[in-house]
Amino acid sequence: MRLLHPTRRSFLAGASALSMAGVVRPALAQSPSLVVAPRQIEVLGRAATVYGITGPDGKPGLRAREGDRFTGQVQNDTDAGLVMHWHGQIFAPEGADRAYPGGGETPAGAADTVDFALTPGTHWMHSHQMTEQLLLAAPMITVEADAGNLQEVVLMLHDFTFQTPEEVMAGLGGSMMHGGGAMAGMDHSQMGHGSGAGSGGGTMMTGMVHANDVAYDAFLANDRTLSDPEVVTVDPASTLRLRIINGATASAFWIDAGALPSQVIAVDGSPCQPYSAAAYPIAQGQRLDLLLTVPAGGGAYPVFAQLEASTRRTGIILATAGAAVTRQAHDAETASAYLDTRLDAALRAAKPLPDRAPTRSEHLMLGEGANYRWTINGAVHGEHTPLQGKIGDRIELMFMNPTMMMHPMHLHGHHFQIVDVGMGRFAGPMRDVVIVPPQGMVTVAVDLDKAGSWYLHCHHLYHMATGMMTELVVS
Repeated sequence: MRLLHPTRRSFLAGASALSMAGVVRPALAQSPSLVVAPRQIEVLGRAATVYGITGPDGKPGLRAREGDRFTGQVQNDTDAGLVMHWHGQIFAPEGADRAYPGGGETPAGAADTVDFALTPGTHWMHSHQMTEQLLLAAPMITVEADAGNLQEVVLMLHDFTFQTPEEVMAGLGGSMMHGGGAMAGMDHSQMGHGSGAGSGGGTMMTGMVHANDVAYDAFLANDRTLSDPEVVTVDPASTLRLRIINGATASAFWIDAGALPSQVIAVDGSPCQPYSAAAYPIAQGQRLDLLLTVPAGGGAYPVFAQLEASTRRTGIILATAGAAVTRQAHDAETASAYLDTRLDAALRAAKPLPDRAPTRSEHLMLGEGANYRWTINGAVHGEHTPLQGKIGDRIELMFMNPTMMMHPMHLHGHHFQIVDVGMGRFAGPMRDVVIVPPQGMVTVAVDLDKAGSWYLHCHHLYHMATGMMTELVVS
């Protein structure tokens, strides 16, 4: 099948008008290729140079149907080496992306060839380097065979600063580890946004639960703030599927659908039994699929993503034809709560793991030290002892977090099931990123089904970059 290769010029011409909302069942690429390149956006009235990933249809990322393969070229049209990660793609073998020990980088101007079966659900792609802070991420949606003919809207969240990632890191008081593989490439970005406030203080707060150690200039929903939000046209008396991806590097959110009745039907691309809540937590790297019901009378309905433990927010507007759209404030009236495990405790997997005893359990102690040093079992990446397993094993990972920050822990190449959040055993949701709250513990079960070395890390970019990463070696 002929592959499509958008030119750099056509990509740059179209990428600045980023829009990720669309209806289900558009023309879908069977053999896609992707181009990674710089682009320009406007944030708070200022121009910013960031990165973008475009597919053969000229839109960000990839959209496919269950049963499709991801086959084609990934072109690096940036001026630096690239370490791409296909987040959530559990059918991809080791080496399908470069985010594994020894994976190296796609050189500037070069391309990688990919070919693997796509995992159904709401997933995403992103740099496994500091360039993720520069919006080097995009949706990777594979529409489920049973998704039906609903309108779909994709909402991708980012945190944004006019500082470079290196300036942010310096403000935090940390330094990047260089333990090999993807980590060795984590400081290659030299693309600047110009000056501006962006970093948190260099001294960690101790003895007090906290969040948001990077003070971002803006929070983006599909590249836009609430000063000029994306307005998506919806039909009255309809049900739509909102696919939400938290592509932020250091920020977690609460999703508030406002006046629209909502149900979560999938998390991290894995279906769960439908569940309704007033607001839904979404940590870095996580995804939420919500069913929203638009009233018969129509109107304009904001969907907010409010920053954890803050009044700051972003979002999109769902509006029926002719509805008056009013300006929404950047700040809510009250601060949101810290993220916790209550949603995961309430959710049940639609397709849980088979009931059997684990082969063994591993305890993972998450830690923080001086000079913004984040550890697993007392070690930073490069000084770590890899976890070991064999194909066919079921391993339970108990994450214990005595630190004062939440850590969203992500395992490459696998989905795991949450089986304990400190309130007794249960058949919780299938995920690939789990919220481990401050002073809390979470246990997940994972069935090992493919050989390779798979990174296990915190999805807070600056925690990972300063050491909170290990690996699971499956033989």
